[in-house]
Parts: sequence; structure tokens; C-alpha cells
Amino acid sequence: MLVAQLSDPHLTTGPLAAEPAAGLHRALGRVLALRPRPDCVVITGDLVDHGRPDEYLALRDVIGRFPLPIHLVPGNHDDRESLLDTFGGTPWLGGGFSAYYHVDHAAATVVVLDSLVPGSGGGRLGEEQLGWLDGVLAGRPDAPALVFVHHPPVVVGVPAMDALGLADADALAEVIGRHRHVVRVGAGHLHRPVTAAFAGTVLTTAPSTWRQVSFDMRPDEEIGWVAEPTAFLLHLVDGGTCVTHTIQVSHAAGQTCGF
Repeated sequence: MLVAQLSDPHLTTGPLAAEPAAGLHRALGRVLALRPRPDCVVITGDLVDHGRPDEYLALRDVIGRFPLPIHLVPGNHDDRESLLDTFGGTPWLGGGFSAYYHVDHAAATVVVLDSLVPGSGGGRLGEEQLGWLDGVLAGRPDAPALVFVHHPPVVVGVPAMDALGLADADALAEVIGRHRHVVRVGAGHLHRPVTAAFAGTVLTTAPSTWRQVSFDMRPDEEIGWVAEPTAFLLHLVDGGTCVTHTIQVSHAAGQTCGF
């Protein structure tokens, strides 16, 4: 099974809308050009920039004609109610009316978590959602599982971003650690590609389809934006193993497709 993980498109409307929309559209076109094509796409949060209803309509316009399944993950820039108003009951949210859900593909289980805390840049899952996750993972132990959440549950050494991490990361690690068939935990939020060990498996964060966060490990420095290349991650799941490739989008000569 092939799962493409895109992240942090930050779609908006108005005078500044063109660049983030073009970045997401270009990345999705690059996904379509892959052979074989991925089985699905997961977008790990900060789907829009301000959580406004009109931004979610713009997102729907961009992804509405895309021919592969897309699973949407909420991030701290999103608004849960507006997201559910636009995408609730559709395949983009697993056919349900919750911002956390799972989709049982033939070869693997894709689990989407909701770490959004209104008014905060940081994230939290909460006991109820963690209990739900434990039950979902226990329900299909013979199939590989990929778990996606916006906020990375590890410290990555960039203090400005680590301050906005997942508050109950240890509790998530306890749940993931009980289920050895979790072959990958995928996150966004950092606007940078990072790989780390986590709870007996591997955590990967995807770069943004729009712009990247500056890299600075000094505690007294503020983060900024840099025009580094955009990319996405491609997870190849084969039985109990998962290999992740970084696929360049901008600054690359890779083929793209229209849709």
C-alpha cells in the first residue's frame, strides 16, 4: 500500500490566496504522476490558515476533483466546527461527523487523530480520544496501521516549535506502544521533514506544500518562514514494514498531472 502524506497547505481566500492554493494543487498533481499511484492521500493539518468557512470552501474547490481518496487531519489553524460543516459525512472525513476517525483500507488501517485545541498553537488529544484509539487499534491487529496527527508527539530540538507540541504525548506513546502493528506515526505542524523513534515505531513529519519554517535550535530565536523546496512523504507499507520516501515538488523536474 502507498500512502502520500501532504501537510500544512494553509489555504486562504483573498489577495494572498494564490500561492498556498497553487502549492497544494501542484503537490496533488505530483502525487497523481507517481506510478503506481498511491492508494490514498493524508493531509496532516493546518488545512486552512484562519479556520473560516470560506477557506474550507476554497479547499473543497481544490481537492473536489482529485480522483484518489483524501483523508483530512485538523491542525491548530483549523476550526473544528467549520471543518465539520464543510466536510462532515463525506469520504474526506471517513464518511462521519467527527474530526478523528479511521478508514480500513484493504492493506492497512489509516487512523486520523484530532489534536486541535481552540485558541492554542499547541495540541492535546484527551482521554476519550486516546481510549477510542486504543480500541480501534485493538480491533484490527493483523493489519498494519498508520496513525496521523497534526502535532508531533516528540521534542525535535527547535525550541519555538517544541513549545507548541502535543501536551499528552506520553499518553499517546502508551497507547501506540501496546500495538506493535503501528508501522508509522505521521505528523505535520513543523513545516519541516523530521524523523524520530517513537513508542516502538517511527515518527515522520511532512514538510509544508506552501512554505517551510526556518531552522533554528537556539532558545532565544523566533521562527520565521523560508522559501525552501516543497515536498511530501510517500509511505510504502508492505506487510509489517513501512519505508518512507521524500518526494520533491517545487525545485524539481518531476512529472505532474492535472485534475
